[in-house]
Amino acid sequence: MLAVGLYVSKGYMKTILGKRVWVAAACFGLWPVLSFAQSVDSTQNLTACKNSPEACNTSVLTEAQSAEVARVGRQHNISDCRSGFESCDRSQLSEPEATALAVAEHEHNLSNCRDGFGSCDHSRLSRLEKREVDSAERERNLSNCMDGIETCDTSKLSEREANEVAIANHQRNVSSCQNGSDSCDRSKLTQKEAVALMAVEQVRNFSNCSEGWGECDHSKLTPHQAHVVAFEEHRRNLSACKDGLETCNYSELTNTEASALLRAEHQRNYQACLKDYGYCDRSRLTPAEASTISSGHNDVRK
Repeated sequence: MLAVGLYVSKGYMKTILGKRVWVAAACFGLWPVLSFAQSVDSTQNLTACKNSPEACNTSVLTEAQSAEVARVGRQHNISDCRSGFESCDRSQLSEPEATALAVAEHEHNLSNCRDGFGSCDHSRLSRLEKREVDSAERERNLSNCMDGIETCDTSKLSEREANEVAIANHQRNVSSCQNGSDSCDRSKLTQKEAVALMAVEQVRNFSNCSEGWGECDHSKLTPHQAHVVAFEEHRRNLSACKDGLETCNYSELTNTEASALLRAEHQRNYQACLKDYGYCDRSRLTPAEASTISSGHNDVRK
């Protein structure tokens, strides 16, 4: 009985040892997978800590990763402060970083004041900077006034500058009138300028009427101009009729022109029927023409 018991115990021990060996082997085989999964999770967490602190699990960061996250966080904060974002935490800046930020903010404010872009805080300017900015603002205002820009403040102009601006405004109005602009104010023209403008307008009106574009006032044409315009209008209408355009007015054609167009259209129709290509109206063919057309051709009608 003792021998049997020992035999059973030995068999049981072998089974137990075999299972343990199998479990150990399985764990050893899964170790690379578990290790890789942990590595991926660690990498994802590190990325999250760099980009979004809210999604960061700081408890699993290594000492090196914590240092890297802190460095990235400082850089983000510096960038936010330089960009003027509300997320900037000045208390996190070192003394050199805070000094560099103050210098950059001062230069940015000075640039805005000098160039007239963005917000400008004059109270942060030094005496010399204020004189420089005042000079730049006067030059910019004078330029705006000379160019007729709405931001012009005439109250800041000197007497000499005001006279220069008045002359520039007058010349701009004369140019607007000569170019046919709606901004033209005829009441501000001198008599000589008004006479010159009439000549310019007559030339422009004659050109518009002759070329068939823009505003044309036939009542302002001289007899010679009216004759030229009538010839050009007739020529454009004949061309439109020849091309089959909708602007053609057949009633304005002469009998000779109308007859020539009819002959040309008749020939086009015959060729279309003959070649079986294009619009063909066989009802318009003469008996002789119809006899030459193959009965196998398609009879296309509108």
